[in-house]
Amino acid sequence: MRKFFVRSIPIVTIALFVLIMLSGNFFKRIPVHNITIPGAIDLIISDIEDEKWEDASKKVDQLSASWDKMVKIVQFSSERDEINLFDADIARLRGAIMAKDKTNSLIELKEANAHWEELGQ
Repeated sequence: MRKFFVRSIPIVTIALFVLIMLSGNFFKRIPVHNITIPGAIDLIISDIEDEKWEDASKKVDQLSASWDKMVKIVQFSSERDEINLFDADIARLRGAIMAKDKTNSLIELKEANAHWEELGQ
């Protein structure tokens, strides 16, 4: 029995760690606050295109809150650089919306979406 445990515990532990590290694509599709991150990005894009800056600002706050919860889920399966880049995209997006800069806002949203797609891969 001891021989069984000596061999099986390390194998099960390694398998568990591999599953956790490969779970990023699965867990990042879970909706937070009843909306997914790509869905929130699409809503913000439509607000910016219509130049509804106050609505866009509120939705960026919702995106940021969703992102803060999502980071806790995907942090073990994602690269820290991608997480930091997404945080920076949100910060620059806030500044572009405050300046009511349509071009930079859309650029930041597309970049955030690209970072989101790379997260967990």
